[in-house]
Amino acid sequence: MDGADGEEARDYDLETQKALEEIDNTQNDIDALNEKASEEILKVEQKYNKLRKPYFEKRNEIIKRIPNFWVTSFINHPQISAILEEEEEECLHYMSKLEVEEFEDIKSGYRIKFFFDTNPYFEDDVLTKEFHLGSTGDPASQSTQIRWKENMDLTKKVEKRLQATTKGRKRGIEQRTFFTWFCDHADPSSDDIAEVIKDDMWPNPLQYYLVPDIEVENGIDGDEDASDEEEGDDAVVVVEEEDEDEEIDGDEVEEEEIEEVEGEDGAEDEDE
Repeated sequence: MDGADGEEARDYDLETQKALEEIDNTQNDIDALNEKASEEILKVEQKYNKLRKPYFEKRNEIIKRIPNFWVTSFINHPQISAILEEEEEECLHYMSKLEVEEFEDIKSGYRIKFFFDTNPYFEDDVLTKEFHLGSTGDPASQSTQIRWKENMDLTKKVEKRLQATTKGRKRGIEQRTFFTWFCDHADPSSDDIAEVIKDDMWPNPLQYYLVPDIEVENGIDGDEDASDEEEGDDAVVVVEEEDEDEEIDGDEVEEEEIEEVEGEDGAEDEDE
C-alpha cells in the first residue's frame, strides 16, 4: 500500500502497532508540556526584562562618565572590530549610548539604538535598527535612513575604495563594514552582528572595555616571562651537559695516554 509520499507503508503486527500508538499519545503529552513550559519561560523573561531595565539605565548613566567607552568596547570585540573601518572608528567616538529593547512579545523582535553626540558625519541623534516578524511571518528588519552631511557618507566612501581595489578583476570583493551592515536588510534571519550586540555586547560591555587589563590579570604577560625563563634554564642545562661531555672526553684521553705509556714500557722490557 502506497503512502501519500509515494513510499510503501510499513506493516506492523498488532502488538507493535498498539505500542506505537501509545508512544504517539505519550509524545503528544510531552509536546503539550513543552509548549506550556515555553509560555511560562516567556512570561519569566518578560518579567525580568522589566526588572533589568532600571539597572541598564543606571549603567548607561555611569558609562557617560567614561570617555570613549562604547567605541573602545566595540574595537575590543573580535566580531564587531572585524567590520570596523578606520574612519568608522572615528565616527563611533561620538557614540554616547547604546540600548537594546526587546518587544513586549519577545518572540516578535527587538531594536538596537545607537545614540550620538553632535558630530561631523550625520545629522541624526539616534540611529535605530529593528528586527521583527514581517507580514509573512518571516524575519524582517529596518533601520534609520542616515542623514549624512555633505561628502561624509561613509558607505559611499567604502564603495569607492572597493571599486578602486577591485578594478580590472572579473569578480568584485564583498566587504561588510559597520555602516553597510546597519543599512543592510538582505538576510535579517542570519544577522550575526545584531545577535552579537544583543546577546553579548549589551548584557556585559564592561568585559570588552577591559579586555587588555583582563589579559594582564590573567597572566598572559607573566606567561611570556615564564617561557623566557624556561628557555634560559634550558640553555644553562645544555651548557652543563656540554661541560660533562668535555670532562668525559678528557678522561678517555687520559686513559688512552696511560695505555700507550704502559704499552711502551712493555715493549722496552721485551727488548731487554
